[in-house]
Amino acid sequence: ETEPLTSKKDVSDCSKGEDCKENGLLVRNPKSALRLVEDGSKVPPSQGDKGEAAQISNGYSGVQSSVPCNGEQQLMELEDRETWSKKIDFLLSVIGYAVDLGNVWRFPYICYQNGGGAFLIPYTIMAIFGGIPLFYMELALGQYHRNGCISIWRKICPIFKGIGFAICIIDLYVASYYNTIMAWAFYYLISSFTAELPWTSCTNPWNTGNCTNYFSKDNVSWSLHSTSPAEEFYTRQVLQVHRSNGLDDLGGISWQLTLCLLLIFTIVYFSIWKGVKTSGKVVWVTATFPYIILFILLVRGATLPGAWRGVLYYLKPDWQKLLATEVWVDAAAQIFFSLGPGFGVLLAYASYNKFHNNCYQDALVTSTVNCLTSFVSGFVIFTVLGYMAEMRNEDVSEVAKDTGPSLLFITYAEAIANMPASTFFAIIFFLMLLTLGLDSTFAGLEGVITGVLDEFPHVWGKRRELFVLGLTIVCFLGSLATLTFGGAYVVKLFEEYATGPAVLTVVFLEAVAVSWFYGITQFCNDVKEMLGSAPGWYWRVCWVAISPLFLLFVTCSFLSNPPELRLFDYDYPYWTTVVGYCIGTSSIIFIPIYMICRLVITPGTLKERILKSITPETATEIPFGDIRMNAV
Repeated sequence: ETEPLTSKKDVSDCSKGEDCKENGLLVRNPKSALRLVEDGSKVPPSQGDKGEAAQISNGYSGVQSSVPCNGEQQLMELEDRETWSKKIDFLLSVIGYAVDLGNVWRFPYICYQNGGGAFLIPYTIMAIFGGIPLFYMELALGQYHRNGCISIWRKICPIFKGIGFAICIIDLYVASYYNTIMAWAFYYLISSFTAELPWTSCTNPWNTGNCTNYFSKDNVSWSLHSTSPAEEFYTRQVLQVHRSNGLDDLGGISWQLTLCLLLIFTIVYFSIWKGVKTSGKVVWVTATFPYIILFILLVRGATLPGAWRGVLYYLKPDWQKLLATEVWVDAAAQIFFSLGPGFGVLLAYASYNKFHNNCYQDALVTSTVNCLTSFVSGFVIFTVLGYMAEMRNEDVSEVAKDTGPSLLFITYAEAIANMPASTFFAIIFFLMLLTLGLDSTFAGLEGVITGVLDEFPHVWGKRRELFVLGLTIVCFLGSLATLTFGGAYVVKLFEEYATGPAVLTVVFLEAVAVSWFYGITQFCNDVKEMLGSAPGWYWRVCWVAISPLFLLFVTCSFLSNPPELRLFDYDYPYWTTVVGYCIGTSSIIFIPIYMICRLVITPGTLKERILKSITPETATEIPFGDIRMNAV
């Protein structure tokens, strides 16, 4: 392998036993060995025995010094990739990405629905053998090859490059609906700055005759058609779904939500426009603040009357549930979407790490923090649900009927409104939801930004601010359908179909490409170059067999039993299932399209084309101080 030198002088001859430059290229003499010295110190022990040259996979020994050839001093230099200012910036960014709104509403609901405490058994098993190995694999890939989700495939298996384009499309779909949920939270936050929260009474202009406030001092009777003030505020004031007839008649655009979303995208733009140097500082607030609020809400919830009923309902094990296949499917899907491989974010964030960063330790720490956050969030939610059941004199199962965003914006909001100091708790709760969503948005867009900038550096390399501005505008315009009066129906459709099966397919193909085409041995050698020790047999078995089977299992289960969508009183018509699958397919279709185009434009026989398409095109440059050596 050859490496361009900075000097433009040609050298006709060199002393015997030295590495020489011919025609501007460094040619390795097998008898020579270049020694790497960083700031006068020896190489890290992880790259070999102490005091020995750091061996690189192409046979070179790294050197940060000049190469003498006829008295000329040659220095190999290559512009360094941007890196995180501090290690903690990276960890907080990954934790902020993994811990999102789903940890607060999705895990508690799935846990009590699938056997309470018994659900933790399949959840833990799926995390150990499926979620965490895939999480670790993406961090290691990104850190070693130092590229985004598109260009990284040139160094792994070029025929799978369509995966990178599919990831970018999926991220854009997520940005088109995920930020709308934050706009709802922002609307609630603004509405909370009042002495009396607007969803506590039935005397508002948006209320109907069915509104029943059972927290009032008057004796009220709860009928089948009764609705709470919190439900009517959410459906009739925030979403205004009563002004839409469904997906075939979405109605107009809510200007209030549009302004909220515009402000959110403005915050997002100025947080990520300069790269990880700025976003790494913002996450010090957005990633840590939710934990402070969760702790406050946990303490407050534990002191409410009836809190024990909610905790008991949350954790009471139903061992019979473990015999049901859907429980294991839900556990696999929950851990997968919670950790978040397949969105290009882990590849992007890890690519800004230093080469010898311990990504193995990072994977274990961040995935553990994510899982524990989900578990603790269940206590925060169910202590309040127990309080609600106590106040209503109903069973917890009746109170916990709401799922998804409704659990936060109706049930939890109503409980907060009837606590002492309700305004304070409402403000910090919805501020927590905003921060939980913001750093996940930072991460999702950074996956696209890094992927495109690495693939087209000559076009966007020095125009990052302009590209980020264009991307945020595209995401905002793509969100307009979710800002209509029937926007909640669109959000539900995208959440169920646009990302789920598509991301599962992407990560399945990614695991197959890395383990079977790039080669598990080569991948483990790459990890050894970074960390000094190769992954053990457990990781190898997971990457080669268990994790792909885990993904295949979840994907097939989803496709064989697609969810029947229903939101509020609206049953989704059958044609929406077809539309949903079309949306999901529109991203992963780039994978076979790119494969076909690749084989068509590659010269040679069919066998030669296939071999060329599965062979890495470019070597990975391993940075050693001020130089980079090619790893082949």
